[in-house]
Amino acid sequence: MAILDPQATDSPSSQPSRAALVLYLNTARAQWWKDHLGNLLPEFECRLWTDEGDPTDVRYAVVWRPPTGWLKQFSNLRCIFSVGAGIDHILEDKLLPDVPVIRTTGEDLTQRMREYICLHVLRLHRRSMDTEKAQRERRWHNQVIPVAGERVVGIMGLGNLGTACAESLLKLGFNVTGWARSKHNLTGINCYAGDAELAEFLNDIDILVCLLPLTPATDNILSSKLFNNLPAGACIINAGRGAHLVEDDLLQALNTGHIAHATLDVFRQEPLPDDHPFWQHPQITVTPHVASMIDPESGGKEIAANLRRFENGEPIADLASRDRGY
Repeated sequence: MAILDPQATDSPSSQPSRAALVLYLNTARAQWWKDHLGNLLPEFECRLWTDEGDPTDVRYAVVWRPPTGWLKQFSNLRCIFSVGAGIDHILEDKLLPDVPVIRTTGEDLTQRMREYICLHVLRLHRRSMDTEKAQRERRWHNQVIPVAGERVVGIMGLGNLGTACAESLLKLGFNVTGWARSKHNLTGINCYAGDAELAEFLNDIDILVCLLPLTPATDNILSSKLFNNLPAGACIINAGRGAHLVEDDLLQALNTGHIAHATLDVFRQEPLPDDHPFWQHPQITVTPHVASMIDPESGGKEIAANLRRFENGEPIADLASRDRGY
């Protein structure tokens, strides 16, 4: 007969707790994210922000727009993962723990952004808004459109997403230029850098695409000062961040005709309030932050892979710089 250790017990209270991963994703897809990450990372207890559990068990947090101070409660936190390429929504927290922040990118996110930017550049290039209006009015409106090579599309922001979109537009035949805070060299694309070259970049653009990260240097960059450097009749696409845009300045530029049309996917307040003037403005296209919406299937794989790289001390391409803000 085996002699049992009198100190041994199978009661749950005596078992060591598993390291935990907590998610703050205030969306209808939160449970999907939890289930998928739980399958990909079975060695961790996956929790939603609403689940009970010991905060000291939490080693990793996967978040989108966490409330100020929420992350501070996890005293053993090792790393924070952003559900998206941007980290500005994390850095807004003035009580943020001093741990690394990892972005979520990947091929699916990049492909979705390529699709969105190409779709809306082509829509503006081919003046689809005029055709749609003519249909509603039962008018036969067969306007002559220049070929893509006669349009200059300018990309602000030449990170992974901006570069991918610039290269895709180049393949469609557009004349593509780019601008970023620092110098880039892209084949077939004339690149500008820094404040000193911004006006030169803007002065012949037909369609301006903003894919910049949000930093103190890019906050409010889409303003009257910038619009006035664009040719009259230029169009704008903002799929970067809502805080890039000074909304009243855009409305003024549209109402005077200096800006012909704006396609906006990101806003200072999301969802966009029902009474916001953008909804009904005839020269604005509103899309509900869907340009490159990441889903749990593709995003979860990227997060799980980066988490394991972090655990193993391996290099992580998506490691963000908190000093730069991206």
